[in-house]
Amino acid sequence: MTEICNQIKQRGYAESQVVRIYGEEFEILSDPFPNEIGIAVRVRSRRTSQVRALQLPVTLVHRVIETPLRAA
Repeated sequence: MTEICNQIKQRGYAESQVVRIYGEEFEILSDPFPNEIGIAVRVRSRRTSQVRALQLPVTLVHRVIETPLRAA
């Protein structure tokens, strides 16, 4: 699970990044981490400033598993 989290981080879901997901912009406050139902990140909503754990979409996690990053 750690390797998957690292690959998700390398794809831009890392601390201090801004992403648009689920129709909303979020500032990512943590690197990806495993939780009881998948992979999540701590985020702050740009719209409401609320801080919470955001579950990453299963499709994103599956894409990382199926197409790992290649070494340069």
